[in-house]
Formats: sequence, structure tokens, C-alpha cells
Amino acid sequence: MSNDASSSKRLTKPSAGYALNIEAAADDAADIAGAVRAIAACGGDIRSMSTLADGARRFVVACSGVEHQQAVRAALATSPGVRVVAITDATFDLHLGGKIEVTSRVSVTNADELAMAYTPGVGRVSTAIAEDVSKVWTHTGRSNAVAVLSDGTAVLGLGNIGPEAAMPVMEGKAVLFKQFGGVDAYPICVNAKTVEEIIAVARAIAPTFGGINLEDIAAPACFEIEERLQAELDIPVFHDDQHGTAIVVLAAVQNAAKVVGKSLSDLTVTVVGTGAAGVACAKLLHLVGVANIIGVDRTGILHEGRGDKLVPSKQWFVDNGNREGRTGGVAEALKGADVLLGLSGPGVIEAEWLVNMADDAIVFAMANPVPEVMPELMPSNVAVVATGRSDYANQINNVLAFPGVFRGLLDVRATTCNDSMKLAAAAALAAFVPNPTADRVIPGAFEPGIAEAVAHAVSAVAVAQGCVRG
Repeated sequence: MSNDASSSKRLTKPSAGYALNIEAAADDAADIAGAVRAIAACGGDIRSMSTLADGARRFVVACSGVEHQQAVRAALATSPGVRVVAITDATFDLHLGGKIEVTSRVSVTNADELAMAYTPGVGRVSTAIAEDVSKVWTHTGRSNAVAVLSDGTAVLGLGNIGPEAAMPVMEGKAVLFKQFGGVDAYPICVNAKTVEEIIAVARAIAPTFGGINLEDIAAPACFEIEERLQAELDIPVFHDDQHGTAIVVLAAVQNAAKVVGKSLSDLTVTVVGTGAAGVACAKLLHLVGVANIIGVDRTGILHEGRGDKLVPSKQWFVDNGNREGRTGGVAEALKGADVLLGLSGPGVIEAEWLVNMADDAIVFAMANPVPEVMPELMPSNVAVVATGRSDYANQINNVLAFPGVFRGLLDVRATTCNDSMKLAAAAALAAFVPNPTADRVIPGAFEPGIAEAVAHAVSAVAVAQGCVRG
């Protein structure tokens, strides 16, 4: 999903993403109380407070951006009687040394165990695999391994920052794979400059993995890379920025439509932002019968008469939507629309434009951390609102999809991931909220059983279609 993660942005609410770890001491408890008041007075949100062995206090203070962090630092520095021992950025502290590690599933504590885990015993297992390559799925970790492959060209909202800078994000993805799906995921950040180079890398590493999760690869290259790898490899290839987002959005739109009493086939959906996520969302909605989808990029509405040459992913909106042949910009695209999907950037939509949407409109403003339009600014005709943020109702979060999707694919050793499996995943996710309301059209990320439900749905389709290894 679209994500503007610039640290210079000031959020409207404090977030743990900008938390400070603070250690402070004072001779008088009243001075500590004064420090607490000073933090609160400048808007800091104290998430935890503890007393250390030496009597000093440790605070975790959520802030709303880098400037807010500086304000909290200044407030403490001028608090009477308080000695600041240390202040560090909690997010940077969490990333020290990286977020993942490799641990062994077997014990190697004596010579006998060493002889079986490595030489000479391991040679017999390798020979067996050489004679019957299918044994790689039972006698190695391949059946539970996913490569998180990125070239760092479209990382969150930061753009082309390179493979090294992409590593913290890919490590985070690996953490989520393990936490929510029990999948062993490995960050593979590559210095590849062309589509051909990325495809060559994926082909070369495929024998190690049961699936490949493409991540943060810029459009339009990401479309060709995924399409070709799906055709050339015998393991599933899934671009999460596209399809993870689309699965969650489809589930949420289906439930939101129930809330407002509208049929999917009658919806006019305006998609602001036609990159990887926007295109995938539009295509999945089209598959379930949403006929009128209007795409808007930086230049304006995608329509037949545009003078610029459109890449295939944008031409799709012309060929499959915009039934009225609308022209203009975002404001024109929103007139009478039932649904807005914002997959662009912060603050690009004016609240007054939403007044011209249909009654009981549905607005998903998913830019992160600052949405296209803030929920507080919604006019009265907007009935359902979703964002990409955890501090508002209806968070559209890819973690609801990709761990379960890959869990299901790996469980049956699937050879591909197709649209039917994505639709099944969305249906399972929507069913997790059997009685949706305006404030609950999608489950929360930490509700138990989500990944299992999605995995079961995906596995069932893969088996029914015969897209599995025997």
C-alpha cells in the first residue's frame, strides 16, 4: 500500500514509530512528577514508566514526529531538578543488530549429532536428493522458506533508496511472516538495475525456496517481473505491494458495501494512485463484478483521449473502466463515486471534494502515515472510512493477507498463486467479520485465527485446481 514514511512528517497523533526511550533521575520525587507533566504538556504520550535499580526512571514516550521528539527533549532539558541520563530513539534501538536471526532446529552438542547433521552423514541425504529431487521438500527447510526479494526501488513512500536501505523493511517483513504465519522468510535485497537482472536473480535462488515474495519493486517493472516469474518458475510468486493490498481492500470493500446496502456491481470506484497497489486493487474488484472503475494518476483521470502514451497497467483502466469517459482531475473523478481508494500520498485529496461523492460513500485513504484526507475531515455523506493507520478504525494492513496466503501455498507445496486463490483469501478475510459495521469492516491484525483461515482457503483452491506437488 502507499506509504509516506518520511521522518520529517508530523503525525496528528503520537505513534510508537516515533517513541523515545528516556532515562532520567532526580533527588526528589516531585521533580520526576514535574518531568511527567512537562512531557504531557508538550503532547508526549507516556506508554510505560518504570523505576531502575539505582532509582532512576525509564520512560517510553510516543511522539508524533521528529520535531515532536525534539520538543520532548527540550521539555525534559528544562525540567527543574531532573537529570537526563540518556534519550534514544526507540525505533533505532529496536533495529540495533537487525531484527532477525537464524536458529537451528536440531541439536549439535556431540560428535554423533555432528556426524548426522553434517559430514559424513549429510552426504547421504544430499545423494538421495540428487537421485530424487522431490526429497528436497521433505529433507530440507525449502517447504517452509520464502524469499523476500527487493531491489529497493519503491520502499514504502521513500522511493528508490537502494537495496541496503531496503533491508530494515525486508527484515520487518520476515518478522511478520514468522509471527503471523510461522513462515521462515529471508530478506534478499539485490543490486539489480534491470528487469532481466531481477528475474535472473529469482531464477537462480528459486531452488532454495518454496515461494518468492516480491517487495518494494517500482512499477511498471514489478508487473513484468511477477508475470514472467509466475510463468517460468514452479513455485508461487506473489508481489505483496500489489496483491496483499488488493486482498485486504477487496475484503473491506465487500463488507463496507454490506454496511451501506449497495451491490458491488452497482459501485463506481475511484482509484487515486495507479501504481502497483492501485492496479491490483482495481483488477481484483473488476473480477468480482465492479464494472465502473476510474483511475487517476498524477496527470489526472485515465481516459481514451489523454495525449500521453499510457503504459499497459494504466491503459487497463481505460479499457476496463471509466464508462462515462470522464476527464479532469481527482475532484472530477469523485463526483457521484460510491468508493474512493486512496493509494497515493499524504493530503492529496481535499475534504470538500468528497461532498460530491454519492450518499453513504466509502472512503479508504490508505497513504501512510498521513492519509490522503484525514478521517476527522470527512463530510456527512461518507459512511465508512478506512486508513492504513492503527490508531483509526478499519486499518487496511497487508499483514492480514500475506502470512496466511503463503502459509496456505506452502502447506500444499503449491506451484503458483493465481487470482482464484487471491479471491478465496479475500473471501475468508471478509468472513472474519460476519456482521460488519461502519467501524468494523475488516478484522484487526492481532485477532487470532486470521492467517489460519486465509491459509485454509488458499490451500483448498490450490488443491482443487491441481496446482500442487504430489
